[in-house]
Amino acid sequence: MRRVGQVAIAATGPVSLAAGRTVARAGGNAVDVAVAAALAAMATEPGIVSLGGGAFVSVWAAGEEPVVLDGNVEMPGRGLPRDAFGRGVREVYTEYGGGVTMFAGHGSVATPLAAAACEDAVTRFGVAPWAEVVAPAAVACRDGYPMGAAAARYLGFVADSLFGTDPEAHGVVTSSDGAPLRAGQVATNPMLADVLDLVAARGAGVLTTGEVGRAMVADMAAHEGLVTAADLEQAVPVERVPVRRIVGDWDLAVNPPPSVGGPMLAVMLGELARHGSYDWADVLAVQQAVLRYRFEVHDVATDLDAAGHALLSSVDRHGLAGLPTSASTAHVSTVDADGLACAVTVSAGYGAGITVPGTGMLLNNALGEPELNRLGLHALAPGTRLASNMAPTTGRAADGRVIAVGSPGADRITTALMQVLGQGCLHGADLRTAIEAPRVHVRFDASGRPVVEHESDPAITAAVHAAGLRATDHGARSMYFGGVGAAYRREDGELLAAGDPRREAAVEVVAGA
Repeated sequence: MRRVGQVAIAATGPVSLAAGRTVARAGGNAVDVAVAAALAAMATEPGIVSLGGGAFVSVWAAGEEPVVLDGNVEMPGRGLPRDAFGRGVREVYTEYGGGVTMFAGHGSVATPLAAAACEDAVTRFGVAPWAEVVAPAAVACRDGYPMGAAAARYLGFVADSLFGTDPEAHGVVTSSDGAPLRAGQVATNPMLADVLDLVAARGAGVLTTGEVGRAMVADMAAHEGLVTAADLEQAVPVERVPVRRIVGDWDLAVNPPPSVGGPMLAVMLGELARHGSYDWADVLAVQQAVLRYRFEVHDVATDLDAAGHALLSSVDRHGLAGLPTSASTAHVSTVDADGLACAVTVSAGYGAGITVPGTGMLLNNALGEPELNRLGLHALAPGTRLASNMAPTTGRAADGRVIAVGSPGADRITTALMQVLGQGCLHGADLRTAIEAPRVHVRFDASGRPVVEHESDPAITAAVHAAGLRATDHGARSMYFGGVGAAYRREDGELLAAGDPRREAAVEVVAGA
């Protein structure tokens, strides 16, 4: 294995960071390190992410074109009769996030591709053996991992209501006395450790066409789920060409259609670049225009790929005037001394509340997330990639600077990244200042009226009042506004990493072997 020098890591928490550190010290490059950190997060942050979800991996090597590996979840149901759809779900309400109603159960599970995308990235762009990249996640599950604050907070709301119907799933998210796992409490998942050992030895196919995949298909068939053997055999990661935007000195590569988050971020950054020197009034105006389009048009499109490209083409030609009218994620960013950038965003939705029996592996509820299924339950054709807010981003400047950046936070992903990249690329803010600055997010209520969610700041309050908009002040640095993590190489080659104080900031620059 060719040895790589330093690697800057912005991880999801201490367990994720430790996994990345282990692989970096063994000589892994930015892709190996990012994937190791992401796998550890998926294995040890139950309720936030899991191996049974989806992922996007953005890679940009020096002297090459950027690439996005789309491992997002797919609509399942290949080979099933029409009357099999619309079943197998139960409604769950939680006070988390101000109140969320979702569907859970076997019928809420979309075909997972996260592990396959991660393996593809390491095979194509990494230098470390796949088994070494997976190993830290298995060790953490077997030896014990401290529960992160974000996961503990979510499980405090849903441990019983969401996960209580499946004893195995409930055991993963609770302690021996049945209480939700608390922040800092050490948990283990030996069944998942065994699964990860198999994945390390035989590849991610274990989860699709192997033992775990077969167990999943059998359990789905027994409980009105839609995932079939044909889905797991035919669903594969897709290489996509990122959407490029010049923002100040930066050439940014963002997640392309059929992702929703990437095109929205590209349009918002493009509009800020048109303004050049912008203020909070401009931020509110851009967000309101772009996100109204998303609410009224894009989220109810039957062809997200075509809709995304139509949006980008329209705005390129006409600006915002050309717009037609009508739960949970985690992110890892890495940059290494060679200038290789990797950004990985993973999601399992709010969770289906179930595992693949005997594996300890929690499954996604992507089909049961209302904001990602505006057309209705099970409305898409089998094999269709689902909508996604995920927007992992990489970028380069002519003077040698490199960045990998992203965020969790549902529909706040795009607005968080818009503001961080806008301040860094256009206002010259350093990385930490850009991440720690106050944020705003425009959302639309059920009647289509805009509401500004914002952190406490006098200038934001003044801009909201001047625009005559309704608003909610969330105080200082609320987790509602995401958790941006960025890795960065300066023009002189120095590596930096910055994490968001709104979530657990786990960052480090690690020297390779």
